[in-house]
Amino acid sequence: MKKKIVTIVIIATAVLLVAGGLIGLFVSGILEGLFGGSGEKVDIKVRHGRNEKEEAVETEYTSDRARPTTVYIESDESEVEELVKVGIINSDPNESGYRTANVNDMTSVFTAENGYDAVMFYSLKNDEKLSAANKLIEDGVDYLLVQTIENDGWEEVLEIASEKGVKVIFYDCYPDVDEGLYEAVVVSDIEKQGETAVEWLEDQGLEEYNIIHLQGILGSSAQTGRSLPLDNKAETESNWNIVVEETGEWSAEKAYDIVKAAIGSQTDFNVIYCENDDMAKGAVQALDEAGITHGAGGDVIIVSFDCNKWALEEVYNGNWNLDVQCSPFQASYIDDVIKNGTNEKVVIPEEKAFDCDTITLNDVTTYGI
Repeated sequence: MKKKIVTIVIIATAVLLVAGGLIGLFVSGILEGLFGGSGEKVDIKVRHGRNEKEEAVETEYTSDRARPTTVYIESDESEVEELVKVGIINSDPNESGYRTANVNDMTSVFTAENGYDAVMFYSLKNDEKLSAANKLIEDGVDYLLVQTIENDGWEEVLEIASEKGVKVIFYDCYPDVDEGLYEAVVVSDIEKQGETAVEWLEDQGLEEYNIIHLQGILGSSAQTGRSLPLDNKAETESNWNIVVEETGEWSAEKAYDIVKAAIGSQTDFNVIYCENDDMAKGAVQALDEAGITHGAGGDVIIVSFDCNKWALEEVYNGNWNLDVQCSPFQASYIDDVIKNGTNEKVVIPEEKAFDCDTITLNDVTTYGI
């Protein structure tokens, strides 16, 4: 009986020892298989959601039994996608209140949080913008966003961009280049702004319109777009008379001089159509000095464009009658083109007009630039 017990114990011990050895070898094999041996290549496959990336890495673990293996590392489906690289070319933020608002709008939209890796360049000089565009293309941006006034040199830049697979979107300008070389243009409809102002004036129902027309710099897109509807109306309506038409060159001082001269020559007028806010400011200064009332209930209607915040305050206070928006807030439209595409070559932002009877303080703070 004792012999049988001893025999069973010996057999059980042997089994345990053998099993333990086998388990040790098995575990060791697994560990060495996972980590490889000296100088061995281990194929690693890292799986990120739907994307898989395979690469080989050197190991520092040493073992005679090492061999390549594949390790799968699963990651969350919600990992951040690769950022879209955009190069943004704009004019100097200090150029005007409009430009400052435009630059701030672009900066607020093209952020990492919104999916972008953005590089911004500012200049008033066309040659510097061209150089910046070429550099951004070389750096491998996905999109080039361009604001420019001059057309010289851009056709060549766009051809290079096309060859490199860089998509170009113009904003705040109409490029005189082949439409096939860019994705879209996001730009204000300047002529529509002029039409809005003229339609509002017509709704006032004056028996006679005697208008001082203060034009911007002649030949600029803002001047031609805002002048054309008024000139057309004066040509077709006998009670619409342009009694003075001069360029104030966007300047308050020049506008002041023109209106002061008109007052001095006893020109009969009841409307001043100013193609930007600064000229409206100068015109009103001349009226104030002459004791001529203006704005809500005044003798002279003041119409302006651009919607600077201080100008909208003048409308809200009843000193001016109408200010038509030229919106600098174009970034959200560009963002939409990049993310969703567009069937339209020209994308026009929504723009408003504010008159002294309906404007609110919220309008002043929301839309004033």
